[in-house]
Amino acid sequence: MKKILVANRGEIAVRIMTTAKKMGIKTVAVYSTVDRNAPHVRMADEAVCIGEAPSNQSYLLGDKILEVAKSLNVDGIHPGYGFLSENSNFALACNAAGITFIGPDTHAIEVMGNKLAAKETVKDYNIPMVPGLDEAITDVAKAKQVAKEIGFPILIKAAAGGGGKGMRIVEKEEEFESQMQRAISEATNAFGDGSVFIEKYIGSPRHIEIQVLADKHGNVVHLFERECSIQRRHQKVIEEAPSAVLTPEVRKAMGEAAIKVAKSCDYVGAGTVEFLIDEHLNFYFLEMNTRLQVEHPVSELITGLDLVEMQIKVARGEKLPFTQEDLEIKGHAMELRIYAEDPLNDFLPSVGNLEIYQLPTGEGIRVDNGIEEGMDVPIYYDPMLAKLITYGQTREEAIEIMIEAIKAYKVKGISTTLPFGKFVMEHNAFREGHFDTNFVKKYYNADLIKEEYKDEAEIAAYLALQMYLEDQKQLRLPN
Repeated sequence: MKKILVANRGEIAVRIMTTAKKMGIKTVAVYSTVDRNAPHVRMADEAVCIGEAPSNQSYLLGDKILEVAKSLNVDGIHPGYGFLSENSNFALACNAAGITFIGPDTHAIEVMGNKLAAKETVKDYNIPMVPGLDEAITDVAKAKQVAKEIGFPILIKAAAGGGGKGMRIVEKEEEFESQMQRAISEATNAFGDGSVFIEKYIGSPRHIEIQVLADKHGNVVHLFERECSIQRRHQKVIEEAPSAVLTPEVRKAMGEAAIKVAKSCDYVGAGTVEFLIDEHLNFYFLEMNTRLQVEHPVSELITGLDLVEMQIKVARGEKLPFTQEDLEIKGHAMELRIYAEDPLNDFLPSVGNLEIYQLPTGEGIRVDNGIEEGMDVPIYYDPMLAKLITYGQTREEAIEIMIEAIKAYKVKGISTTLPFGKFVMEHNAFREGHFDTNFVKKYYNADLIKEEYKDEAEIAAYLALQMYLEDQKQLRLPN
């Protein structure tokens, strides 16, 4: 594999190209008109504009991307995450064109892309499941009867989707019909498929996922867990590895379950098996993501592996160079997603020009970044600008490095999730490991951050005044 096209943009495109260059592989960037000056475009050996800013006119045009790949004699296409990364038709078209899709085969993508199909696939492997109805349903009366049998509260979820769309928590029977209709409507609008399923709602869950890696020779390993419970609107903001609550026994059981899930669909490459965990450390299979995850850096730091390099080597047909027994957790890693969102205003999107954009540096600090000072933050794509990752020998050290790194991360012109990250890192519930996916609802209060900013501004103004008065005194002193 001598040349790879990266079918993505932003920080993940830069991340993939960094590893490709390290491996001596040439890279091709594709870009939209609004991204013409983006770092990933300059970083690539070759770059081709594929359309206008909206993703359905550029980054989602699989046929056009394939045309570019063929014209430039590309050997492989890395889709990153988002866009075409879990599009089985695109993967099939790549392989039909004689170009390696750096990811799993179409069967795994299709099976694991639908939550119900995924549950059906793994049910013979003795994987713990949340109690519920494992079939798509649109009949409100039938669904209501099932919900009563399971017992409220229950969760209605879109069969075809994710990211919190088409998801409704129903606490009481009388709310069921209206919430069911909303879930169906949301799912139809978001995914073109209104089918939903019903399962028992676990009230205080933690969201923990297992990174798996599989080659084409039947070898499958797991790279331990990532804690992903700090979320807003069902979307992750902070991740860490390992989790602060798993016992060695639960970690081993979850790892083995994740490997079984991968084997159930003949998985190849890097993938993630997601679980919910209740307060008693019982775990339940949630879904599998058939791609590289945003939060993969924390797994890299605690294992010493480069997951993009592993993806490329597996795609080339190489065997994994290690077994499960060779892998161990070393240290602790934290990740904060730097979203262009205003945490002081309900995490609403924030767009504008990056007047100042300076990254923190130092031991234990890594920034996966895809934007530069002076650039405009576009409104067309996911609002994530970068990922701030810290590493320490202990969880406490990783947290402290993260706090200092957040302070050193300078952004002016837009709002970001940096203040939220600092709030979480300093909160006792997080530091003590006593949190779940309801952290934001339970503890987060934008007014507390506003008050801190106000105090900091007042202190800065006071210090500036004191300095001014001292200067005035010195100026008045006689010679």
